[in-house]
Amino acid sequence: MDVTVRELKARLSDCLRRVRAGEEVVVTLRGRRVARIVAEPEFAATEDDDAEIVARLDELPWVNAPEAAGRPSGATDPIRVPEGERLSSELLERE
Repeated sequence: MDVTVRELKARLSDCLRRVRAGEEVVVTLRGRRVARIVAEPEFAATEDDDAEIVARLDELPWVNAPEAAGRPSGATDPIRVPEGERLSSELLERE
């Protein structure tokens, strides 16, 4: 994945998530490659990490897993998110 310095500043969390997943991020400045970001081996994500996160979320009493259709049971009228506010999933991704 190639990103400009400006894009890297704006999307650092996303870029680091991709690096952790094994992708290489190449940083460009005025069209020239200036840096490569790669994961350190001990910080590379594993499937165990994902399983652990899901297990920890399942333990929380206020978290309900969606039904097979992908929509939580009982959700008949979805809540609209006001412009400028973040979803809890976006906040969790940042962490």
